Amino acid sequence: MINDIFFTFFLLFCGTIFAMWSVTHDIHIFQLNSYRYSRYFRWLAQGNFLSIFRLPALLSVVFLLPMELVCRYVIFIVASLVVIALQIRGREKKKTPLVFTKRVMRLYCTTLLLYVAGVVAGAVFSPECTLVAIGVMFLLSDGVMLLANIVNTPVEKAINRHYYNDAKKIIASHKNLIVIGVTGSFGKTSTKNYMASLLAEKYNILVTPGNFNTLLGVIRTIREQLRPYHQIFIVEMGAKQKNDIKEICDLVHPSIGIVTAVGEMHLETFKTIENIANTKFELINSLPCDGVGIINIDSPHIKTFNGIESRCEIITYGTDYEACYRAEEVKYSAAGVEFLLRKLNGEERYTSRLLGEGNLLNILAAIAVADRLGVPIGKQKNAIARLQPVEHRLSIRNSGGITVIDDAYNSNPQGARMALGVLKNFQVATGNRRIIITPGFVEMGVRQEDANRTLGCDIARCADYAIVVNATNRNAIRMGMEESGMSADRYFLADTLNHAHTHLAAILQVGDVVLYENDLPDNFK
Repeated sequence: MINDIFFTFFLLFCGTIFAMWSVTHDIHIFQLNSYRYSRYFRWLAQGNFLSIFRLPALLSVVFLLPMELVCRYVIFIVASLVVIALQIRGREKKKTPLVFTKRVMRLYCTTLLLYVAGVVAGAVFSPECTLVAIGVMFLLSDGVMLLANIVNTPVEKAINRHYYNDAKKIIASHKNLIVIGVTGSFGKTSTKNYMASLLAEKYNILVTPGNFNTLLGVIRTIREQLRPYHQIFIVEMGAKQKNDIKEICDLVHPSIGIVTAVGEMHLETFKTIENIANTKFELINSLPCDGVGIINIDSPHIKTFNGIESRCEIITYGTDYEACYRAEEVKYSAAGVEFLLRKLNGEERYTSRLLGEGNLLNILAAIAVADRLGVPIGKQKNAIARLQPVEHRLSIRNSGGITVIDDAYNSNPQGARMALGVLKNFQVATGNRRIIITPGFVEMGVRQEDANRTLGCDIARCADYAIVVNATNRNAIRMGMEESGMSADRYFLADTLNHAHTHLAAILQVGDVVLYENDLPDNFK
């Protein structure tokens, strides 16, 4: 009897430690999926619900009760250690770590309280019931975490409502603040940063930092950073579903809006390209009559969009002959790009260190806003000449004689095609190679396989060697490469990024050019 009680307390201690680890993982994945049940369940549907500590739970519930005490100890400890070791080995370090916000801490505490309540409820009946309760709580750790989120929902809504109202009061108190909204399937972060550089030549500006492009991220920026001396507030606006952008616009009331692109990103959640376009254009339709909408006419789904309801002025940009701001005589080199800009009131020549058609289009959008707000041309040119690539977005560095083109944060077919164009046009010495490392694209729904197959075709035409990372899109990319004549000795299939780096180190030569194209989100295997 004493031994059984001792074992129960031992199991309770170990179970609590493992539960904390498991809960941390569950909350991390929930955070990566924006605390949205639909996205989290989609992650579970991929088979991830058996990912952490489920085997010890099954053993605890099914096998341990009828066994001798020593067998219970051995099986539980060995099984737990094996699963932990396999889990640590099988998971690469997350690119986006768990952020311990106040919401996360509240969710964490509530989840653990529910876990303790379940175990205590089992202990009321018998030590054996405690054992069963621990096992069941392991099996249902995802469900316990989601139940904790439901319990916390009224509190979270009340807190968010308070923060929203506070941010609304702050915005309302800035009578002369110019708010500029930037959205798009891709290019919005770069456009935001380039525009900030140009406008800073004349104004005091505030920019939403990093990836603070959700409603809560914008609220946090307003409450923590907006000051009376700011003249312009540049707001990046992201969207995972309909009305996400409208909610941000209802808070900040932009007078200038930029739509950089409408593409197939997040097609899995939006279902159709029309839904994506309508959501992105919520920004333009939120503008006042005296506002201005600036749109990329090179994007086919923007050019053909006919759902603009606002009566604001519309300015187009791109390389299309119809664009109000049109780039011509574009020349790329290792030093960057030089181009002639034709616009409504004349033409000017600009130079920049940035590469790729995507960066060129982002610069055009920034120039259109700078012209609108009266930034002198000379200051615009100086600012553009100083622009540095956004980290992980076609940024270039040289390391030990190896040129690295880092486009890891790009995750869309159009951007990848542009990056491959840059790679193809890079001059390399005889015997050197243009190498691409990529996992392909995700979150594209029914279009995902075709998009990755097309990527494989583009790789075959633009790269000398390819390393395909991860199994998610492996077959589609390989089919595309082989269909376009790329032989098996010109590509390598890596299981993980570490595996890819090991292979790359073995084949790399001084003078090679390496393009990192896209990187899977943490919630994909």
